[in-house]
Amino acid sequence: MDPERVAVIVGVGQVNDRPADPMQGLDSLGLMVAALEAADRDAGGGWLADVESVAVVMQISFARDNPLAQKVADRIGSRAGIVYESAGPNGDSPILLLNEAANRIARGEIRIAAVTGGEALRTASQRAALAAKTAVADQNPIRNLAKGRAPGYRQLHGLSAPVDVYPLYENAGRAAYGQTLAQGQHESGEIWSRFSQIAAATPAAWIHAPKTPDEVIEPTADNRRIAFPYTKLMVANSSVNQGAGFLVTSLAEARRRGVPEARIIYVGRGAAAHEAEDFMARDRYDKSPSMEVCLRRTLEWNGVAGADLDLAELYSCFPCVPKMARRVIGWPLGRPATVFGGLTFGGGPIGNYMSHAVAAMVDALRGRAGGKGLLFANGGYATHNHAIVLGTAPLPGAGEAHDFDCQAEADAARGRVPELMKDYAGPAQIETYTVFYARDGQPKSGVVVARLPDGNRTLAHVPGEDAATIAFLTDGAIEPVGASGAVVAGGELMAWRRG
Repeated sequence: MDPERVAVIVGVGQVNDRPADPMQGLDSLGLMVAALEAADRDAGGGWLADVESVAVVMQISFARDNPLAQKVADRIGSRAGIVYESAGPNGDSPILLLNEAANRIARGEIRIAAVTGGEALRTASQRAALAAKTAVADQNPIRNLAKGRAPGYRQLHGLSAPVDVYPLYENAGRAAYGQTLAQGQHESGEIWSRFSQIAAATPAAWIHAPKTPDEVIEPTADNRRIAFPYTKLMVANSSVNQGAGFLVTSLAEARRRGVPEARIIYVGRGAAAHEAEDFMARDRYDKSPSMEVCLRRTLEWNGVAGADLDLAELYSCFPCVPKMARRVIGWPLGRPATVFGGLTFGGGPIGNYMSHAVAAMVDALRGRAGGKGLLFANGGYATHNHAIVLGTAPLPGAGEAHDFDCQAEADAARGRVPELMKDYAGPAQIETYTVFYARDGQPKSGVVVARLPDGNRTLAHVPGEDAATIAFLTDGAIEPVGASGAVVAGGELMAWRRG
């Protein structure tokens, strides 16, 4: 093992910005720079001017300012020869950038790398509301990305943002696990309650308010329904101003600069695989072959099993993701699946959540002799997966660059992808579904993903005023997944009719 090529993390930094006046708040660039300055202090100081690679998670809060990578490099005084941003604001980006930095160190291309990201979505929304003289709730940067575009087939059925799509995995997964609605919701409540407890004890988390499982899952005026079966406390909280970053260097450089051994965290091997960008072009919704391959290879390449891990961060934009992931690695329900607090309570700064998880994992591992922690990231619409292991001692393959791309294996594990038949009418079965709610808690509409007799797939609309079908989909008396019915003409959209 050559210490010059063994990648380690020596500094982490996190920033929360809560300005009384949004015009005085930090923008995304300011959050990124502040996070790296905090990471520099954490590493003992004097690192930033010598950074040779600056990698930034793309941000959307102040999209007009993109790209930001060179601006970050300039602000920290770095003359880095490698300066770039992630391809998109995807949740897997921080782990991808960490893996790339570790590989560059292993190949001897660089000695010091900085990775950072930041989102000032709260400030951006408040400023936009002031300018437009509207409510802050009307200035959602995520949904605003689609403004001005003609809605397509998916959007006409209500499938526009991640919060609309992930319930398709949730409902399909619950049926596949053999759970009743109450059991599925209980599992979500247990996971999210533990997230809230971790966040309450984590200074860098956005919300410090422990919740019971029932408080998470029960709809109330303050915890309204969003998309069935998710309430507000079960979805990512993007209304935050948060930045996080970390410094990656070689073990030899860390020692030369006098970083105490107890503060050095080793970077293991990662794995990555993705699903099709089109969330309707998936072979199934109860699990993800790319997620499974990503997680299994990460554990294998780092010589650990799920039971060997001291800590884990299982990406948590919505409950279906950690539910799927914990079943792959055998992570017990009773153990927290986060070190930061999850995207509801820790905070959901779009693509940069996992930078906070990296920082929290480093803090949690320091002083834990022989400790190992898994970081699993997910992005898009349950699309992108990247995982890696950190440890307090060198992991297998330390000092060796590796190919983390597992796409070919994931593709081979995938079943047939049904063709999407947009104009179908006739008998079908419910593959999965969700219901969308207005801010007053009343159902706006529902959508059924239906399988046709030939195995292909279509979408069917459920009008909000169809109380009987809405009740069938949401009351838990009978499992809707697998139920037979028909797709019929129903105005502008084909509609679902119960069998």
